[in-house]
Amino acid sequence: MDLPTVWFVAIAVLWTGYFVLEGFDFGVGMLLPVLGRGPEREADRRVVINAIGPVWDGNEVWLITAIGAMFAAFPAWYAGLLSGFYLPLLLVIVALIGRGVAFEYRGKSDDPRWRARWDAAIVFGSAVPAFTWGLVFANVVRGVELGPDGVVRSGLADLLNPYALVGGITTLALFVLHGAVFLALKTDGPVRRRARAAARAAAPAAAAALFAFLMWTQADHGSPATVVVAAVAVGALLAAAALLARGREGWAFAATAVAVAGTTAALFGALFPAVLPSLLDPAFDLTIAGAASAPYTLGILSWIGAGFLPLVVLYQSWSYWVFRRRVTRAHVS
Repeated sequence: MDLPTVWFVAIAVLWTGYFVLEGFDFGVGMLLPVLGRGPEREADRRVVINAIGPVWDGNEVWLITAIGAMFAAFPAWYAGLLSGFYLPLLLVIVALIGRGVAFEYRGKSDDPRWRARWDAAIVFGSAVPAFTWGLVFANVVRGVELGPDGVVRSGLADLLNPYALVGGITTLALFVLHGAVFLALKTDGPVRRRARAAARAAAPAAAAALFAFLMWTQADHGSPATVVVAAVAVGALLAAAALLARGREGWAFAATAVAVAGTTAALFGALFPAVLPSLLDPAFDLTIAGAASAPYTLGILSWIGAGFLPLVVLYQSWSYWVFRRRVTRAHVS
């Protein structure tokens, strides 16, 4: 493969890593009021938050790296994406900021109303990106009103089309399930039991949404290669539900991770070889070759990526290993 194609694949891998890792973070945040209830409400909510406490901010590094790689390797793609999706991406940024602040500030006061407000910010800051990323990437695959000057003319109303809305619902449901399975794996006691129940309840909706979205993607934008990836993603999600019913939380979490990764791979596969299709005229499509940086720039980036990316993966793997034990009420009392 030439360097532009290599970097397209690399960016797809970075986004896949982000959705797999941050996806369960979003799911955990959305499930906070569902799993933290009853007489021991505050203790259970602390268990839920502590389950992702050591890793959530590290998971966001994948987003920074993915967007930075797009800026360096495909500046025209970066410009079109950030300008054409300005309002949805601004909403994501505001939600992520509010979510990060909420994690840090909810424990600064014993006032229940104080904690309730920050808990609402965690739910909002998790649900908004979970839905919006599906909306954005569905629109990227579908295409936007991109003119010959590279300017995106689509407005917010154009982005709220049926296909993109189904994409947003799919990622929202998929991340809820991913987060519930993660909590079933990472916690014990009442939170674990509620997480398993939440996962069983979320699995049918997530599977139905994923099947509908990927079949729609395949019908309009797919290829023989993407149909295989889409089938793997749906099959992995069904396998996760079966594994969870047998108490195999570890394998169930691996299966939901495969489902998230397969969904992302199917979207990037449907997009290839374009990076931003035009609904006005296929001649205006922004392609890998047309959006890429100069070969010298891509060569330098390749050396930098080859040197630093393994270190990031090793460090993050080490952090997950260190904090691998289950979280219980005893750890927060």
